[in-house]
Amino acid sequence: MIDINKNYNESNLETMAKMPDGFIDLVVTSPPYDNLRDYKGYSFPFEDIAKELFRVVKDGGVVVWVVGDATINGSETGTSFKQALYFKEIGFNLHDTMIWEKTAMLPTQDRYYAIFEYMFILSKGRPNAMNFIADKQNTAGGRVQKKDKCINKGKQETGEGTFIRKEFGRRTNIWRISIGKNKETKGHPAVFPEQLANDHIISWSNEGDLIYDCFMGSGTTAKMAILNNRKWIGSEISNEYCDIIEERVKKAWEEKRKEKDLTQNTLFGDEM
Repeated sequence: MIDINKNYNESNLETMAKMPDGFIDLVVTSPPYDNLRDYKGYSFPFEDIAKELFRVVKDGGVVVWVVGDATINGSETGTSFKQALYFKEIGFNLHDTMIWEKTAMLPTQDRYYAIFEYMFILSKGRPNAMNFIADKQNTAGGRVQKKDKCINKGKQETGEGTFIRKEFGRRTNIWRISIGKNKETKGHPAVFPEQLANDHIISWSNEGDLIYDCFMGSGTTAKMAILNNRKWIGSEISNEYCDIIEERVKKAWEEKRKEKDLTQNTLFGDEM
């Protein structure tokens, strides 16, 4: 048995061993990689973790795997690609290869400045939830256009009627989001940005779904799951980071309670 809305101070393999098959709706995580694999003195058995993720994720569930490559001996390792291909090998679909474009770059002497990480969207079949965020400004927004009936052998035929072009369209698969350090996460070297976790949780799950982060780190996934009305579970092997997680989760629940009180006061203010 396993408790919901709880972070487990243990290896993710220990946590997942408590889970039944097909238990998790969405995994949002960013693992340590390459020369950071020995994380706070702990090992990172990628293949074992990948297999357990496939077991515990529901059919139609998604794993968001945010990862980059180190440069060792003058060459990028390509570990990110190897991991994506291994996920495919064990049964996941590589539903989308997305890019996180950071607002802060890593200066390098012999190549262009590094500014992105991969976000592999791995699905167990067709995703159950695809709530695409539409915040990309359309240059033709508000314009009245004729409906297109069909495109047949290169010939476009005009259908009947018109429609108004939406002001905002679906965003692309390159997300420009600032890095995640703030006062709450002091003490963690590689903080997961709140907006990144938030937008993936919205995109690939529905309210009430169960979110898991197998490398909980500073607790960003848990916080954003709470604020978006999702259930969550986390695994973090570092005692030091678990203290950060506990404090952030506590503040997130307080924020939700204040939001609920404010909503109730707004709705029933005339009667109170």
